[in-house]
Amino acid sequence: MQRQSNGKPWQENTAGAQAHNEALRATKQLGRTIWKKWSGYHRRSLEETKMCCLKLLGERVMSRDFDRQVAELQIRAALLNRFTQLGAPETVRVG
Repeated sequence: MQRQSNGKPWQENTAGAQAHNEALRATKQLGRTIWKKWSGYHRRSLEETKMCCLKLLGERVMSRDFDRQVAELQIRAALLNRFTQLGAPETVRVG
């Protein structure tokens, strides 16, 4: 999908044209902000960011045994969650 605000419809004979054109029509009708929430666009973006972070911890699984592979991936996920928790700001109400 095109992320620019000046997106143009694609010709119908190209791959993904129907979904692209439908997204453009919905964006024009609903507005960009409402369309993103309605379509779950923000959620997808957040998931892609997390997968990129997970890959930064290692592209491959080093263990050969399946149980150890599971443990290795669980450790990576726990590390990522901890890093996210450490980087998240604490919101405090003032006044």
